[in-house]
Parts: sequence; C-alpha cells; structure tokens
Amino acid sequence: MGSGISKASYTITVKTGDQKGSGTDVNVYIILHGKGVQTNECKLDNFFKNDFERGEVDRFSIDSEVNMSEVQRIELRRDNCGLYSNWYLDWIEVTNKKKSITYIFPAMKWIKANGRYFFNHHTCLPQDDLFLETRKLELQAMQAEYQLQVKTTPNIFLETRKLELQAMQAEYQLQVKTTPNMAGLPAQVKTLPEDEKFSFHYEANFALEGISLKAESFKLMLMNKCEWEDFEDVKTVYTKAFGVPESSKYFNDDAHFGRQRISSLNSLLIELCTTIPQKFGVTEDMIKPFLEGKTISQAMDGNKLFIVDLAILEDCPTQRKDLVMTCPLALFYFNDDKKLMPIAIQLFQQKGPTNPVFLPSDPEYTWMSAKMWYSLADSTYHQALTHLNYTHLMMEGISVATKRHLALPHPILKLLDPHFLYLMAIDSLALVALINRDGIIDTNSNAGIDGHFDIMRKSMFFWKLDLHGTLPEDLKSRGVLDPSILTGAYHMRDDALLLYDAIKTYVEKYVLLYYSSQNSLTADYELQNWGAELVKSRDDGGVGILGVPGNGIFNTTDQLVITLTAIIYTCSAGHAAANFPQYDEYGAPFNYPYYLSGVPPKDKSPVTKETILKTIPNRDTLLQIMTVTKVLSEKATKSLGDFEKQFIVDQKAVKVVEEFRHSLREVGKTIESRNKKRKYPYEWLLPKSIPNAISI
Repeated sequence: MGSGISKASYTITVKTGDQKGSGTDVNVYIILHGKGVQTNECKLDNFFKNDFERGEVDRFSIDSEVNMSEVQRIELRRDNCGLYSNWYLDWIEVTNKKKSITYIFPAMKWIKANGRYFFNHHTCLPQDDLFLETRKLELQAMQAEYQLQVKTTPNIFLETRKLELQAMQAEYQLQVKTTPNMAGLPAQVKTLPEDEKFSFHYEANFALEGISLKAESFKLMLMNKCEWEDFEDVKTVYTKAFGVPESSKYFNDDAHFGRQRISSLNSLLIELCTTIPQKFGVTEDMIKPFLEGKTISQAMDGNKLFIVDLAILEDCPTQRKDLVMTCPLALFYFNDDKKLMPIAIQLFQQKGPTNPVFLPSDPEYTWMSAKMWYSLADSTYHQALTHLNYTHLMMEGISVATKRHLALPHPILKLLDPHFLYLMAIDSLALVALINRDGIIDTNSNAGIDGHFDIMRKSMFFWKLDLHGTLPEDLKSRGVLDPSILTGAYHMRDDALLLYDAIKTYVEKYVLLYYSSQNSLTADYELQNWGAELVKSRDDGGVGILGVPGNGIFNTTDQLVITLTAIIYTCSAGHAAANFPQYDEYGAPFNYPYYLSGVPPKDKSPVTKETILKTIPNRDTLLQIMTVTKVLSEKATKSLGDFEKQFIVDQKAVKVVEEFRHSLREVGKTIESRNKKRKYPYEWLLPKSIPNAISI
C-alpha cells in the first residue's frame, strides 16, 4: 500500500534533553516523509505553553492532507528567535492517530539554527538506504566534528581542551595545567563535541559529590595532625561521609592479599605457574613450608601454583627522585582450604643480595612491608593500564571512529552508542582534573604522570583486542579459564564469564538481523571504513588498535561479533570491575597503597611499626586519594541493558534487546545465589551494579 489522499492527524511527541542549556524558546518546524510523499512544513507550538523546556516531554497535534501508510523519516529545523536558542533533542515520536501506529526517531543531538536535520525511523545499511545522499552529507559533518588525535605536546593539549572546558573549570574549580608528552598513547577526540557533553543532572550530581567530600577532607585536616600516631589513627578518616573501605577491615592478612589478586581491581593479572622464571630467586627449600607437604613440581602438576610478574614497571619513572617504584614478582599457592595465599615476593626483577625473596615466615612487619611495596606496583598498573588505558582511552578512540564512520541509521552505531555515553566527556574532564602535571595522580602516586604514561606507552605494543580485550581468550592465555582451576575462589572470572556470554549472545542475535549474508557484510562500506580506521596506525591518523579480527576487514559475522562483544564488555562489565571497587581498595593504605615514602626492605631485618606508619601516605595525601576514588566509585547512570540512549527501535531488534535484559536478570539471580554461598561475596559484577558505559 502507498499513501492515501484523505486527511490525517498526527501526534508529535518531543523529548528535550537534560543537558545544561538544552531547553529553547525558538520556533521548531517539522516535515514528515513517507514513500514518495511528504507533508507541508508544520510549526510545533502549543498556545500559552512554554514548549521545549529542559528534560520535558511536549505533545503537538498537526493535520495534513497526506495520510501516510508509513512515516519513514522526519525533517526538522529551527530558527534563531527567542532568548534561549540552544536546543538538545533526545527523540521524537510520530503517531498516526487514525492508524494508531507510532514511529520513533532517536536523535540525541544539539539542533543548531538554520540547519536541516533528517532522522530515519528505519535502521539500514548504507547500501540499502533510500536517502543515501543525505546520509553521506551527515556523515561528512560528523567526520569534521569528530576528529582523532594523539596528544603530543602541552601546547596541543591547551589549545584543544582549554576552551571547551572553561565551564567545567568554573564549576569544579579546576585549573588547566600542562601535561607531559603523550606521544605513543591511544588516540582520543581532538575537541569535545557538543553532543558528547554531560547532562545537567549528571554534571550537578558529580560536582556536588566532589564538593561535599572536599569539605569533609578539609575539616579532617584542620582537626588532626598530618602524620599518623599509630595504626588505629588511620581509621579516624573513615567518617560517615566517606564510609569504611572494605579492604581496611583486614590488617596484614595474607588471605585477603590473595583475594585481592582474583576478586578485586586487578583480577586479570594472575597466571598459572608452570615454571619458576630464572630471574625469580625462589628455591624449593624457601617455599616448602607453605605448600602443604608438596614439592614445587607437585604443586604445579596440581594447578595450585600461580604467579604475577609486573615486569612492565621496570625502570618506571617516579614523581620525585626520592620515591621508589617496584617491579615485583609474586608467587601464590592455592591451598586445600580454597584460599590463594602469597608465599614469595621479590620486589625487583633481577635477583641479587639486596633484592631478596620475602616469605610469610619473615619478621611480621618485614613481610607486611614487602606486600605493601608489591601492592604499590599493582595499584600503579591498575590505575595506568587496567583502568585508564584499557578502558577509558582505548574505548574513546573506538567511540570516535564509530561516530566518524557509522551513520545514525546504521545498526552497529545504534548497538554501540549507548555504551559510549559520557565517555569523551569524562576523559576530557580527567585530562584537566586528574591526568596533568602537578595534578591529583601526579602528586599522590609514586609513579606520577611520567611513570603512568611510560607503562601506558609500553602496553600499546602488545595489547590486542582479540586477546587482552576478549575475556575468555585472556583467561585462556594465562591458564586460568578452566573452572577446575581456582575453583570457588576466582569470583571475578566466574561472574564475568556469565556477563561476557550474555553480551556475546546478544550481539550475535543482533548482528544476524542485519547481516544475513556475507555479501551484506562486505558491501557495507561504512562498517569496512570503520574497521580500517580502528587498525590504522595512530601515526597516520587512525586508532591503532591491535588484534581487531580480520585486521579490520570484516569478512564474517564471527569477526564482527568478537569485535563488538569486546567493546561492549569493556565499556560495561570490564570497566565496572576495574572502577567501582576503587574506594574500598585505595582507601586502605596498608593493603593497597598508591603512594609510599622511603625505600623497600633490602634484607630480612625486622621492620618496625614506626617505619610502616612513615611509609604509608600521610593524612593529607590519603584524604586526597580517598576523595577522588570515592567519587569515581559512585554509579550515577542506568544499569546495563537499561539504555539512556535508546536508538534501537526496529521490532525484531527490540525483541533481541528484551531477550538480553532477560538474560541479564538471570545472570543477576545466579550471582546473587553464588554470593549467598560465598564467605566473601563479590558484588561488583551484578548486572544492576554495572553501568552501560564508561561514564565515571
């Protein structure tokens, strides 16, 4: 059926966004397009009502001589009249009153004066788009707005970030400072586009949380000395505003130290140990007392011996010459009580008389000191790589390429975009608030900015999307994929695999809706251009991601599914596991220090309590670390599957989304059931606790 000639009435429902300044007083006009027909331009206006206010939903009724069997797309424009002219549009729904059919048109963008905007109801590949020329023009505009850049000098940083962040500086009371040379790091967006900025609600909550905690920190500093009097004195900073970090409940506890390796912030480092490295000075006699009567060979044969090697931190620069950064190796034994126990720690890579292997049988605070200096390296690796590089920055480059090459009607853009919410905005804020010279990370960590960037650069030579970014392959490469290994203890792995499988199934079903044949995949030039930019060298203006299946040329749906699953998992569950336990760990300076003074022990001589207290960060430094990690640990957006940006409107695709949500509910039930049986529940990967995107 085509279009009739009888009159028709349409209800136009408009949702204005929640961004700061998104409401408008301008005149807005709409044209409805069907197959070969269109309505006249109609003004959207309700008499005696202030339409298009921030966060509001408005409904308008228009009459037309054209009664469309299907509204395929809408054409929108606004003028520049009125006191407030900016307008951020979330979405528009068009309902044919007579037919009672509603068509949804997601927008999620700023509508600028005197431009014409087209929004399609249909999701379609470029080779099937009836409005191809308009699509190409819109994509060209996106490519001009979303540009990739590797930050290389302080001048570039200042020029590209200063203007767009002036408003943030005023609100957050931040100061723009120069950043070190970032050459060799991931590609990021050159200038933050307007459409990527925080909503007013999110920005206000973020600011209020930070202001409240800063005030609490200031009060605590005025009331107390900067240096610690004893171990109990540290607990005085755990006020009601902050709360008690979970890790602080354990003091010099080997079992807790072991749990940190498999159920905390950095749970994807541990490897099954099949041989003791030559550089690790461990001997049979040293660790025999901790192997429950087994030899090293027997412990290895029973898959009970594990190792972490933080060699990437060797020669890591430090913030000051008097600060030390370790690059340790640690050996762990999984005992018959299903506890992963540390049994040997060497704080630097090359064994020698001043670099002994520390053991649980060493003097109490000597062993504790060794664990603290190990954890310093672990927390530095976590912050620089697990958290910042492998989630925030890697995914930012991918998100920019996505916006540059996949048009709004493209199904893969609709699939991925909800998982990029606020990513560019939070990274832009971090480059001013956290990652700058003399900023929070620089002054409150041993490695400082130069050290963090040093190991980030190293990681860019080996991190691969289909290995390190693909959970089952990552676990397999470290010998810990099999559930018979670390059974009942590796909670992060066990829960994460449920989520990975749910996401992969969702992606597979969704992809097959639009790529039913190989030809449809290879003919999709937008997708192929996207893949090409993902793998293109950063020196040549690309994202420079290693390990993209097919080297960015997607010949099979399996290649595409692996890529998309890795991206969605990293932006949701991967980031959640790396981010949200931060306060519970970093707030406990004896268990997870980010800053340590003095020098690590060089022999087995007893370490005193006084030395431990002088080694951990003082009150001022700890409060700064606590304030930042507390804010970063707060979830402020919707849970996985409950999308803030709902671009998916095709009925078959909506059904796939509903199936995904059902699957997540089942995963949640399974994890909750597991946690009831676990002595130490792991709640960071409950689907309700995982945001859709890296938005904090």
